[in-house]
Amino acid sequence: MSLVDNTRTLDDLFARSPLLPVISIQRESDILPLADALAAAGISNLEITLRTPLGLSAIALLRRERPALCVGAGTVLDGRQFQSVLDAGAQFIVTPGCTDELLTLGLESPVPLLPGIATASEILMGYRLGYRRFKLFPAEVCGGVQALKSFAGPFAGVRFCPTGGIRQESLAGYLALDNVMGVGGTWMAPRAAVEAADWGAVSRLSAASVALLVKQESILE
Repeated sequence: MSLVDNTRTLDDLFARSPLLPVISIQRESDILPLADALAAAGISNLEITLRTPLGLSAIALLRRERPALCVGAGTVLDGRQFQSVLDAGAQFIVTPGCTDELLTLGLESPVPLLPGIATASEILMGYRLGYRRFKLFPAEVCGGVQALKSFAGPFAGVRFCPTGGIRQESLAGYLALDNVMGVGGTWMAPRAAVEAADWGAVSRLSAASVALLVKQESILE
């Protein structure tokens, strides 16, 4: 996949579902009902992180059992993990930062890479290779909305998916920015609700975020 294809695929992915739940699976029994609760609220993109030992098996299970969802892998740190998530069937790959190794692997990856950045220098690392889509992480810590506004000047044509510390209350501020293509976070599936297997609560929280998204889109039209 060329980087032009990478950009087009990510744009299509976020155009369909701009909210990206960031999920760390603690119990195998949670995988399918959690995905179903999110899907019931209108969310079709999931980032399954490798922060727990169940990450890879969750990706494989979802790809097999929930083919309508777009399942990506997050917290990919090195080349070994990069290959392991490809083998599991991940449809996109998200990293918390960028290294020469990861950026190089993304150049010929069969699925798009969304590299993580926190500074202008890191954007330039990817930019010189042709990357134009990035994850801003940790968004709230490294400037959030104001940082993204500042990046818009020198980096025309670059768009971001901010994650890290974002909550439903701050969602609208990010969605209002032209250089934001989507927003990721854990607030749609909070740990307490997942631990209690309260899938109704997950659906309600996610539906409220989707409603904010629809409202913001109507304001911008």
